[in-house]
Amino acid sequence: MDLIISEADERFRAEARAYFRHEYPQAILAKPANGQVLTKADRVASEQALAAKGWLAPGWPQEYGGPGWSVTQRFIFDEELERAGAPSVSPMGLLYVAPVIYTFGTQAQKDRWLPDILNCRTLWAQGYSEPEAGSDLASLRMSAERDGDDYILNGEKIWTSDAHDADWIFCLVRTQTSPRKQDGITFICIDMRTPGVAVIPIITIDGGHHLNRVTFTGVRVPVENRIGEEGQGWAYARHLLNHERTSYAHVAAKQCQVAELKRLSTAAPWGDASADSRDGFRRRLAEVELRVEALEITVLRVLAPLASGAAPGNESSILKIMATETAQAITELNLELAGVYGAPYFEDRSGADWKTGFDAIPTFAPSAVAGYFLARAQTIYGGATEIQKNIIARQLGL
Repeated sequence: MDLIISEADERFRAEARAYFRHEYPQAILAKPANGQVLTKADRVASEQALAAKGWLAPGWPQEYGGPGWSVTQRFIFDEELERAGAPSVSPMGLLYVAPVIYTFGTQAQKDRWLPDILNCRTLWAQGYSEPEAGSDLASLRMSAERDGDDYILNGEKIWTSDAHDADWIFCLVRTQTSPRKQDGITFICIDMRTPGVAVIPIITIDGGHHLNRVTFTGVRVPVENRIGEEGQGWAYARHLLNHERTSYAHVAAKQCQVAELKRLSTAAPWGDASADSRDGFRRRLAEVELRVEALEITVLRVLAPLASGAAPGNESSILKIMATETAQAITELNLELAGVYGAPYFEDRSGADWKTGFDAIPTFAPSAVAGYFLARAQTIYGGATEIQKNIIARQLGL
């Protein structure tokens, strides 16, 4: 993609930068800088501020409430949001299910769900993976049996991000058994308050509650909640997954993380570390910086089709691998810098006083350890690296 920044684009960049400096809630930006974890209320407040500005859904078509930005403006906005330290939007509704709804849904479904997503009135979760259907998602077994104007759902989903906060969940379910396992899968939306839906927390190794197991026992869902045709859910899921995999890059955030690594490493508690160790760290940091630059170029290549109105293609698999492996490499350097200061475990870092009694600990250290543990999953969720390599190989005819 030949990204040419025009004078109008630079004016837009200045506008976005000024917004995050002066209009966006500064208390939200201050929390991560203090090592605090953002709460659900913080994230909702962030999205409400962006919604009030009309900037919450940069990728949506203007007819559904998007701002009408060019691909270049969207790229610039993402950069400025991340450089300001603002949290990314919750992707499940805005980035994942909304494009499926406005591309394949009925007008009634668009009118029903899109305004609530756009105005932060509903939060969504994604029900894809199952205990025996993770990377091999087409092996899913959660059933949906037709009963008049309803489906009766039975089964479970696992590793469901933010299901404990969600109002709705979109699921892939099996409406029929076919010789080809990708057939017979249907895309359906479920109100989380429906009787028979249960959410069981999964606490991850970083100590956070991000994931859940969601069970469905005799859950009755109206047929009108089905997106598109019965049995065509796999096609809609592929459309969604390509959007999902292009959302992992966070180039500007990674550039800020590299800059922070440089700053921290000049004052890091090296102790008696040898010159060879210091040089080894600097070499690895330089390698990661180059990887971030390569990732940025790849992002521009993957985004190029969007300039003509096309959806992301299978090239997003390349981006998924690069982005997640680079994220892990950054967290490994952060963990090395934290050293012994990363050892204390803080169960709750939501309050400003989370470090009371441990004032000698660098603020970044606990976040570095938690980030390292959490990032281990990045090369698994959203389609494991091995699956992405298979997709790339098929594209090459291998």
